[in-house]
Amino acid sequence: MIAFVDEFIIYDDMQYTKRDWRNRNRIKTSQGLQWITVPVQVKGRFHQKIRETLIDGTDWAKAHWRALEFNYGAAPHYAEIADWLAPIYLDERYEDLSSLNRRLLEAICGYLGIVTRLTNSWDYTLAEGKTERLADLCQQAEATEYVSGPAARSYVDEHVFDELGIQLTWFDYEG
Repeated sequence: MIAFVDEFIIYDDMQYTKRDWRNRNRIKTSQGLQWITVPVQVKGRFHQKIRETLIDGTDWAKAHWRALEFNYGAAPHYAEIADWLAPIYLDERYEDLSSLNRRLLEAICGYLGIVTRLTNSWDYTLAEGKTERLADLCQQAEATEYVSGPAARSYVDEHVFDELGIQLTWFDYEG
């Protein structure tokens, strides 16, 4: 999706939710899919924003890297990718989830030659209301089109975008 837009706003000024993609993903292994998770501090922090979510100090990065190396070490182009990915996992340290995620996005975009501008939602003044906040972000960014993942269909009011003259496009990850 990032390659198809002029500006990608990292929407990390909303509430962190457990068991989501923000701090975990799956890798393919010989035994099937396996979750790799960045442990975060959430106990007693029910309303914390994604950007306020701190990474737990455990040695998760080395465990992730070992899993990646074990499962993909013999794959074509592994060495090429490991050259830029290993330092992110093994040499750099991150206090919060947003910093890690942004660093990974920047590195992946760089590797793929994607030059889309990355900004954070908190770089803007945020309105109240789910759809209103998104539409207002678009107006502040002078966007004429908002590209969203299909999961947002359940809560985005398309009429708000229509009234503001902003085209709403649902991104198709399959095609």
